[in-house]
Amino acid sequence: MKKLVLIRHCQAEGNHKDSPLTNNGVNQARRLAEFFTNHNLKIDRIISSPYMRAVETITPYSRENQIKIETDARLRERILSAEPVEDWLDAIETSFDDMDYSLPGGESSNDALSRGLEVIEEIKENEESETVALVTHANLLTLLLAHYGDGYGFKQWRLLKKPDVFIIEHDKDFYQLQHVW
Repeated sequence: MKKLVLIRHCQAEGNHKDSPLTNNGVNQARRLAEFFTNHNLKIDRIISSPYMRAVETITPYSRENQIKIETDARLRERILSAEPVEDWLDAIETSFDDMDYSLPGGESSNDALSRGLEVIEEIKENEESETVALVTHANLLTLLLAHYGDGYGFKQWRLLKKPDVFIIEHDKDFYQLQHVW
């Protein structure tokens, strides 16, 4: 049985790829590491979005357990548009309703989901690790959750916390999704 720990990053100073965690976000990352340890969740591989806030979210756990953080650009946040979007909330909602909807220079939900699922398929094929943490961003996380469980979409995306943690247990064609944080 493979176990995927899907993590939304902690509170950050902004949305730029180089935005660091806030002081509160650093404390959240420490508490997240403690949570994993206290709940006996033994992660044996970590794959993170290359964005600073995602890497910093899992760094305390990584250091404490001496696990290398691998970065994978396929876990980056979804690009909504290459241009500023006047009503970006409407655009995001539309993208959850129409998975093929995209703005100029942006990705559709299906495009982003596809790259996230590529990472997960590679993990499933790798026999070396049992429990893998994926650190990503709200939009991609929600798309992955919607793929594995019912009832995830725009409204649930808006309710995600920083951080937020879900576990997907996989055994052949059976998936169990659990919200743990």
